[in-house]
Amino acid sequence: MLVERIENKWLAAFTRTFTLCKVQPGEVVAILAETQSRRINVDLARLALEAMGAHVFEVTLTTPALTAPAPVRSTGASDAIAQLGPVVAALARADMVVDCTVEGLLHAPELPTIMKGADGHMPRLLMVSNEHPEILERTVPDPALEGVVRAAMKKLRGTQQMHVTSKAGTDLRVNLQKAVVGGVWGFCPKPGMVSHWPAGLALAFPAAGTVNGTLVMAPGDVNLTFKQYLRDTIRLTIENDSVVAIEGEGVDVDMMRGYWKAWEDAEGHRAAYAVSHVGFGLNPAARWDAMAFYDKRDCNGTELRAFAGNFLYSTGANEVAGRHTLGHFDLPMRGCTIRLDDTVVVDSGQVVSAALA
Repeated sequence: MLVERIENKWLAAFTRTFTLCKVQPGEVVAILAETQSRRINVDLARLALEAMGAHVFEVTLTTPALTAPAPVRSTGASDAIAQLGPVVAALARADMVVDCTVEGLLHAPELPTIMKGADGHMPRLLMVSNEHPEILERTVPDPALEGVVRAAMKKLRGTQQMHVTSKAGTDLRVNLQKAVVGGVWGFCPKPGMVSHWPAGLALAFPAAGTVNGTLVMAPGDVNLTFKQYLRDTIRLTIENDSVVAIEGEGVDVDMMRGYWKAWEDAEGHRAAYAVSHVGFGLNPAARWDAMAFYDKRDCNGTELRAFAGNFLYSTGANEVAGRHTLGHFDLPMRGCTIRLDDTVVVDSGQVVSAALA
């Protein structure tokens, strides 16, 4: 297990990332944390920001009690703020927010209000994923990644249908005409921007009733919610967005079935089975095999969402489709071919750079 202590190389990584965010002397920067946050990242953020001349204040909230029937992981929807008005107001008035909560604010209900800002300006927000600093050091944002992700987002916005296939048997179609497209490249230099580190992917939140087909996960594909590489083959049949059949044998299949069933029983509906977002990784510095090198407590797995050429299929909450649930799976897959209308942008797990030029 790696040691968590201040290291100059990790401080340099934070300084580099905040430099890309164009932190200026005299800016007011809020660091949002909770009692279960990885404290080393909070301290590295504060030291780097103060050395850059920013005025830093920290808000540390008590991590809320569990209300779910199963562990909540990989949601990007922190409940630490718990609608506390003074906290939201303080973050909205900052020039920049550094989010060090465990799950992150990407889908938190308070995020839209925070990003509206106050006093005539909007903050920018960087989510520092709950990773060991060594992982953040390896995945310091590359300025060149912005252009690649923007090109992929533009391609997604102009696409009517995404078609995903693989030698393992995946044959999935996603209608993107009413989808909401997003993307992150790891830094946020302008007011109103939201990004996270590690980063490097483009994705879409499909509208209701637009995803159908078969998703076949093969050994070596990843269940990020469980922080595990699959050993078994899992075949998912998807109709009108929702997983309606889970086929296969082995522990991986049993665990997925059990986790989905826990949310169905607790919530009284099947939103956890439905698609949250689809997308593909574009970051050549992110590694598929990264989880093999870290203990589970050291690794949040955000890097694996972004490794170049993966197809990311996620289930759970999707505001665009009007579905809300705390049950969430992030499932990065290798070896897929992704077509956006008639253009192949990922060919058997390899990004086709010319298609995104």
